[in-house]
Amino acid sequence: MNEMPIASQSQQAAGTTDPPLQEGASPGNFQMNEKGRRAVSAAKWIYVALGVLTLLLAGLWWNTHKEIRGLRQELARRLSAGDAVNTETKILTKSVQEATKELQAKVNVLESKQAEAQSQQLALEQLYQDLSKNRDDWALAEIEQVLSTASQQLQLAGNVQGALIALQNADSRLSHSDKPQFIGIRRAIARDIERLKALPTVDLPGMALRLDSAITLIDQMPLLSDEKPAVAPTPPKNSRRQPKLDPDQTVAAAKASAAADWAARLEDKWNSWASEMWAEIKQLIQVRNVDTPEALLLSPAQAYYVRENLKLRLLSARLALLSRNESAFRNDIVAAQDAIVKYFDPHAKQTQTVQSLLKQVQSGNLSIEMPTLDDSLTAVRNYKAKP
Repeated sequence: MNEMPIASQSQQAAGTTDPPLQEGASPGNFQMNEKGRRAVSAAKWIYVALGVLTLLLAGLWWNTHKEIRGLRQELARRLSAGDAVNTETKILTKSVQEATKELQAKVNVLESKQAEAQSQQLALEQLYQDLSKNRDDWALAEIEQVLSTASQQLQLAGNVQGALIALQNADSRLSHSDKPQFIGIRRAIARDIERLKALPTVDLPGMALRLDSAITLIDQMPLLSDEKPAVAPTPPKNSRRQPKLDPDQTVAAAKASAAADWAARLEDKWNSWASEMWAEIKQLIQVRNVDTPEALLLSPAQAYYVRENLKLRLLSARLALLSRNESAFRNDIVAAQDAIVKYFDPHAKQTQTVQSLLKQVQSGNLSIEMPTLDDSLTAVRNYKAKP
């Protein structure tokens, strides 16, 4: 009984139909056959489902394979396109790198030039700042130098006009600046200007011209050794005015005139002979009062040196006058006057003119105490010393 269902199941699985129930079969067998058929039917449906599932899986696999193949193709195409783009990118990258190198080199050159330009600009700015900062210092240094030189000239040579010009130029230069700090310096300069203007005037050029005139007259001054006696002036002839006579008195007048002319000629000859004789006698004997006998014994060479020494003495006095060396000036004038009195004729007009010029020069006053420019210099130096 157990073998029957198995056979029926195998038959159903084989696709065979069950034989109809034989007569005389039992109901139990019939039920077994019904179960077998149901099992066979379920197996068929299972196989059908499996076949459908297999077909579905096969279709799904084929579709998936097709899609994968398409994806591969697309991937291959894209890979080939990517390779082409990569190649182009490499070429472009290489060109870009070369261009970048060139640009980098140019940028480096530009940066170096820019750095150089910046350094030059900084140097120019620093120089401008130094110039703007030190402009006043330089101006004050120049003013200080000018005032110092003017002060030295004022003390050594008494150059009042030069000192005034230096002070006025310094004040004019400071007046162009609008800084209130320069007011103190300008006040000190104004005080020095007023002090110089208040000085008494000394006619140094006039005194120097008088000395020059005296020097030019030395060659014309006669020495005592070459003095000559003065010639007595010839008395003028008496010119008597003849009165007009009448014709009747002509003969008598002519006789009287002839006698008078003979007497006048005789008198003139006697006077001329007497004056000549007296002149000769005076030349033979001369009396002169000379304090220095050696002045009469000068040779021509010695006379030349006397004149030149007197010129040098007066030139030395002129230099001492211009340098305001009063002691040397007085000594040279006194020595020149002594030489004139000792060696030159005091009665000559040129000698008297030279002595008059020397007295005029000697009367001048050189003993004027020159002020200093310490106020202006101190104001300038105090301003420069400020931080």
